[in-house]
Amino acid sequence: MTLQQMEYIVAVYRYRHFANAAEQCGVTQPTLSAMIQKLEKELGVKIFERSSQQVTPTAIGKLVVEQAWKVLSRANKIKDIVAEEQHSLNGSFRIGILPTIAPYLLPRFFTKLEKENPGIDFHIIEMKTADIKKALNRGELDAAIAVRLDELEAFNQTSLYYEQFIAYVAETDPLFNNKNIKASDLGNEFLWLLDEGHCFRDQLVKFCNLKSATESKSKYSLGSIETFMRMVESGQGVTFIPELALSQLSDKQMRLVRPFALPIPVRDVVLLTTKTFVRHSMAELIIKSVKDNVPQSMLTYNNTEQRI
Repeated sequence: MTLQQMEYIVAVYRYRHFANAAEQCGVTQPTLSAMIQKLEKELGVKIFERSSQQVTPTAIGKLVVEQAWKVLSRANKIKDIVAEEQHSLNGSFRIGILPTIAPYLLPRFFTKLEKENPGIDFHIIEMKTADIKKALNRGELDAAIAVRLDELEAFNQTSLYYEQFIAYVAETDPLFNNKNIKASDLGNEFLWLLDEGHCFRDQLVKFCNLKSATESKSKYSLGSIETFMRMVESGQGVTFIPELALSQLSDKQMRLVRPFALPIPVRDVVLLTTKTFVRHSMAELIIKSVKDNVPQSMLTYNNTEQRI
């Protein structure tokens, strides 16, 4: 069994599609298929069940792929150790990022970061926290931009900035006349909230004690912050946006913005890495780039805020 073959079976497992896996690995589909068939013959087991509709791993195949992931992760660690020893800012670097952070943070720094570091092949992948955890542990990601949570204590969490939660209120809503919003104001409101599993939603529900925050979900599942903003603008309910989104709003949209009353809920946006992460030069580059391109007021945590 070669590292190349392990890379191929991991790719097929991830994409459930031979053509997509081959494209990701930079080979033709016949080459990838032949190498996997050769491995299956060598091991004497079938790793994947193939049909015209989908590719699924067999029971033993899942175990084989899981071990292949571990081996590939350790093999890549050798390259990372050498790169860090040489203070290299070259090669590929895969960053996961939450969908509630990406649209507002990436435009501020990422294009500039790429231009200033042409030797680095950055790959950005949007995913939820649970998927980020799995991808980091499997070595599919080098780092992630996420939110500090108790469930992530097994990882290194380096603060990047502190971001307030902001209410976005329809003109027809009674709360539109308020200068700020208290958690107690939201009990009977129609709230446009992301689905469970988005920490942006989960943190707000916990902070505001929104035990029955399910009405909007029955109307709209799998929504996004941007979609819910449009719904509020059309005249219904309340949603919430991150502080960095404010710079992207028009004057008309800013009329719908209402800050929280004290204490102001904030999220601690962090760079997430595993405890065995070694490419610290790369991490410092990203940390500096982010901090240089967000408002300086967001770099410190103050006593008017409450981290959630």
